[in-house]
Amino acid sequence: MLTSRIVVDRDFVISELDRRVFGTFVEHMGRCVYGGIYEPGHPTADKDGFRQDVLELTRELGPTIVRYPGGNFLSGYNWEDGVGPKEQRPTRLDLAWGSTETNEFGTNEFITWCRTADVEPMFAVNLGTRGPDEARHLLEYCNHPGGTYYSDLRRSHGYEKPHGIKFWCLGNEMDGPWQICQKTAQEYGRVAKETAKVMRWVDGDLQLAACGSSQRAMPTYASWEYEVLDHCFNEVDFISLHAYFRNDSNDIQEFFTVIEDLDSFIKEVAAIADAVAAKRRSPKRIMLSLDEWNVWYKAHTPAHLRKPGWPKAPPLIEEIYNFEDALVVGGALITMINNADRVKAACLAQLVNVIGPIMTETGGAAWRQTIFHPFAQASRHARGQVLRTKVQSETFSTKTHPNASLLLSSVIHDPDTGAVTILALNRSATDEMQLEVELRGLGEGRKVSLASELHHSDIKATNTKDSPNAVAPKERTDVSIEKGVVSAKLKPLSWNVIVTAPA
Repeated sequence: MLTSRIVVDRDFVISELDRRVFGTFVEHMGRCVYGGIYEPGHPTADKDGFRQDVLELTRELGPTIVRYPGGNFLSGYNWEDGVGPKEQRPTRLDLAWGSTETNEFGTNEFITWCRTADVEPMFAVNLGTRGPDEARHLLEYCNHPGGTYYSDLRRSHGYEKPHGIKFWCLGNEMDGPWQICQKTAQEYGRVAKETAKVMRWVDGDLQLAACGSSQRAMPTYASWEYEVLDHCFNEVDFISLHAYFRNDSNDIQEFFTVIEDLDSFIKEVAAIADAVAAKRRSPKRIMLSLDEWNVWYKAHTPAHLRKPGWPKAPPLIEEIYNFEDALVVGGALITMINNADRVKAACLAQLVNVIGPIMTETGGAAWRQTIFHPFAQASRHARGQVLRTKVQSETFSTKTHPNASLLLSSVIHDPDTGAVTILALNRSATDEMQLEVELRGLGEGRKVSLASELHHSDIKATNTKDSPNAVAPKERTDVSIEKGVVSAKLKPLSWNVIVTAPA
């Protein structure tokens, strides 16, 4: 049996865990909006057309913030099309996904949905076909109390009170050749600076995120981040990261190492941002927003990305997640949590149907995909201060990573309740792991209040409409704690959550 040990001390804190790390993403793509969160006529739909079964699962999933309206869709979107009387809204061609957009669902519908779901909205402004002028008008529409053209326009649409949206993304993936109106780093950096400037003049209480390069493998990577921030460092608070994880080799051990790549990605972008700060002798620290991340590789062909004939809300990139995908999502969550000093926001992309933890049948059922569970458990239990861990664990080797730890873990202490949450992923495909966690300075008189494992004998197992709970967490009763030391056996390829509380 493998043996691993973790030592933590309540005084050795990485950072407070920002609750915005548990965000998701809703884009006008495929069936995420239409047939996903919004489906008038569905048996569970409320008066606003929101599917109550999806809302119930969203609350269980536990997202804290949701990014909207895109994504690639954003770079060709006119926000004015999605407000006002629905019967007067124009139907448009969405060039990003080759679809027809009815604009039946827009800004105010999304805000109403967020209030109903009890999540914070994260909005994005179009810096592809549009620019600072349209961004400041949208912000005035959303956040200004009244007495001006756009704020009074909102009020005339039935929303007397301002929406009060605080987190805004300045465009999306602007270095990507697939993007409508792709830009160079200099072009984007300049427009991001000017957009941020006028938005802050409209509302000084905002948090703004500039676009990083679209992925770590882009030829623009690193130089893009530096040049963009060199232009807009003083005007923004965040730089964005996007990361999608693939299992091209069909090898679970190699697949796991995308987690090491994510950790490197985070540290590299933080270092680039700090280099820009150093050039200015500035104590300011740009934080990271991992505002698109997920496993995505099976539904990845052109046929999954576009359908012929400009259809309305066609099924696009509806990835069917299996058990190994859930393990990787759990590992990614641990990595973001362990970088809590810089990762202050993150969005699992997307929420429903489109590479989503929730899957629906149009007109029918909704169910949890496998990746739903580690996200929901982390969001529910990981609260408070992330503690620095001293980990002793055996390692494994792959073609790309010769020395990867078999144990991935986070320990989070909630000073308000005294609870300590341990997230632990055993990446061994063959061996159980005896785990001990020494909780120094957290009191010897503690009890195990919750113990759970996500495990399945088949790493390709999936959840379906007919078998929605094939992969689901199971409670454990064999985890113990004595004199401040937690002891547990972790099954091979298992995601584990252990919560201890003062006795």
